Amino acid sequence: MQIDKLRGRALDQLFEAILSLETIEECYRFFDDLCTVNEIQAMTQRLEVARMLRNDKTYHAIETETGASTATISRVKRCLNYGNDSYQMVLDRIEKKHKQDNNAEENETEE
Repeated sequence: MQIDKLRGRALDQLFEAILSLETIEECYRFFDDLCTVNEIQAMTQRLEVARMLRNDKTYHAIETETGASTATISRVKRCLNYGNDSYQMVLDRIEKKHKQDNNAEENETEE
């Protein structure tokens, strides 16, 4: 893992701070203070590229929709294929949560 080189108290503190966030609004506020707009956009773009690759979208479609360079798309694809499976893990969790939220909304509508 490349991030192992950075492992330590400061990085643990950052991760603990992120894990302490309880709502999307808190995330918006924290990341607005922590990162530049470009840094947030870059992370957002990589996650979207991973989602699209997982859904078998072509490089051209991903490039057109996200504005990501082919280098970024290739890097994300390499992480999907040979990385720590973290993209897969978070995308699975997001998908599961969205399904649960949709099911809850459907049940409320039916009642």
